[in-house]
Amino acid sequence: MTVMEPAFELRLAASEEETRAAQRLRYDVFVRELGGDGPLVDHAQGLERDRFDAHADHLLLLDRNRAARGLSPVVGVYRLMREEQARAAGGFYSASEYDLGPLLKSGRRLLELGRSCLHPDYRGGAAMMHLWSGLADYVQRHGIELMFGVASFHGTDVEALAEPLSLLHARHLAPEEIRPRALAPHCRRMDMIPPEKIDRRRAMLATPALIKAYLRLGGFVGEGAFVDHAFNTTDVCLVLDTARLNPRQREIYTRRGGSGGRRA
Repeated sequence: MTVMEPAFELRLAASEEETRAAQRLRYDVFVRELGGDGPLVDHAQGLERDRFDAHADHLLLLDRNRAARGLSPVVGVYRLMREEQARAAGGFYSASEYDLGPLLKSGRRLLELGRSCLHPDYRGGAAMMHLWSGLADYVQRHGIELMFGVASFHGTDVEALAEPLSLLHARHLAPEEIRPRALAPHCRRMDMIPPEKIDRRRAMLATPALIKAYLRLGGFVGEGAFVDHAFNTTDVCLVLDTARLNPRQREIYTRRGGSGGRRA
């Protein structure tokens, strides 16, 4: 059987129907696959949604070959929220988990990244690079200087995640002036194992691919993990400062297409 190469297209959702298509993919990943839930999740229609969706931009990655087979063409999504959009929404989504004061006081152009996910058939290949290509264009167009958002480990057993969380704290903690901090009562310390006792290889193997990708770009994490029981995850807050990217990191971030997810 001949396997067709994806016919990728990137664009922002331009209608309620396209936003619902993004929410359906999110439902498949976050609810069906990962066991998440939330007060506005629509199980009857299969939509993962919340009150922030109406105020954000939704970056869609489509494979037009799926549409030709009668399938939804949306295979990847990113929810993007600039500071002016967050004000209209009553704040950033991440503010329910982290004190974003240092970011808000920085005076720099902010972008919250959220609800990032890929259809299972498109993981580990070109799809993520296409999404990042679209994200890079968006960042340049809006003059974004700091990107941030929560990213997740599956499950809420923090002790089981002690090694990867401790490695993130020891090696990738954000500078004080842009460091978010997890909010009580669901915050947990990340530095559970002394740095010299961490098996770095084992810790990195236990770290989700999306988090590792942001670290390769020069990303940082905030102080503390947040246990999100509704989504069945343990979250970290990732911060990416565009001014700190070196030339190699910029090339990785902005290079164009060629040959899971969660909320960051």
